[in-house]
Amino acid sequence: MRIWDIPVKHLCRKHLLGEHRELHGLWNILTKHKGKGGYSRHPETKRWVGKLKALYSRHENLAREMEKRGYRHISLLDERLAGGKEKQDVFINTVSEQKEILRRKNCGCFS
Repeated sequence: MRIWDIPVKHLCRKHLLGEHRELHGLWNILTKHKGKGGYSRHPETKRWVGKLKALYSRHENLAREMEKRGYRHISLLDERLAGGKEKQDVFINTVSEQKEILRRKNCGCFS
């Protein structure tokens, strides 16, 4: 599970769509399962606790980028659940490290 902290315009198709899918899974863990079971103890999950507003914003950015690239986005999140902090301030890897991780994948990110 990974939600990147880099601008969505830099993500290749695979990482854009993959992050969108994983974000929905994370949203469900945090809103429906209230952080219990499954991936609730995963570091990526823990860093979003109390930051659903920031996660919602990330989703909106992903959805706009998907539509810009010609994908039809129909999986909305319930904005009423988007509380907490507006900005993510906890990182598993720094933004610079994340960029380097993606560059090493040679997948088309940053092209």
